[in-house]
Amino acid sequence: MHAALLTAAERLHQAQLSGQPCPPVRDLIAAAQADDPNAQVMALAYAVQRHNNQLAVAAGRRPVGRKIGLTSPAVQAQLGVDQPDFGLLLADMARGDGQPIAWADCAQPKVEAEIALVLEHDLPHERHTVADLLRATAFALPAIEVVGSRIANWDIRLVDTIADNASSGLFVLGTRPVKLDQLDLVNCGMSMTLRGEPVSVGAGAACLGNPLNAAVWLADTMARLGEPLRAGDILLTGALGPMVAANPGDHFTAHIQGLGSVSAAFANRD
Repeated sequence: MHAALLTAAERLHQAQLSGQPCPPVRDLIAAAQADDPNAQVMALAYAVQRHNNQLAVAAGRRPVGRKIGLTSPAVQAQLGVDQPDFGLLLADMARGDGQPIAWADCAQPKVEAEIALVLEHDLPHERHTVADLLRATAFALPAIEVVGSRIANWDIRLVDTIADNASSGLFVLGTRPVKLDQLDLVNCGMSMTLRGEPVSVGAGAACLGNPLNAAVWLADTMARLGEPLRAGDILLTGALGPMVAANPGDHFTAHIQGLGSVSAAFANRD
């Protein structure tokens, strides 16, 4: 691994450990690409992500699935990309529905409402269909992703967020599983409130037209990378509406039509 990529990984790792945001890492990734012009910049950023995720697993943290980011066409256009990105979910990133989330566990948090899929079967193929995802999914849950950035002031571009585990933070799952044949994944409405006041609205169609489209993309991508999605994996399929900044003491509730509600409650600052 290129020395500049190792430096980028260490910068992000130390920010995670210390809770102190760091400068962006795009300069280091650009330095690595300068030494290997044939290297794809996104692949270099994912190498940084993979290095830190391997450290996390080696330290005993348990992988439980993947998150999909950049599913909004507007955000893709803003960052100059035509596809989503992904990050690793670990068991210690999960928080209980409505239970207080310690502010010290957050990294400049923002919240977004999503549909989570929980798999019943492996997805090992290089090319999957929507039918494959329908068969492989045990159930769906409402979810709130607490997005986080180790990079100061969210000063990120595409390679920064990819390297930073797709700006993963924490996540909260609802507790009432629903089979996919009971859901309209495209037209299901979403409303997220802060202390009872609406702050984000959207629908399933906001996620690449259908959350299953995002899940198919992820299944294909992970299989090609030799890390296929497995039974039991949680998939956070992408935001259904605008992301909202969180502050100490905030209490968000997301209601998704057909799935019910889930809440993320932030404790006051320590």
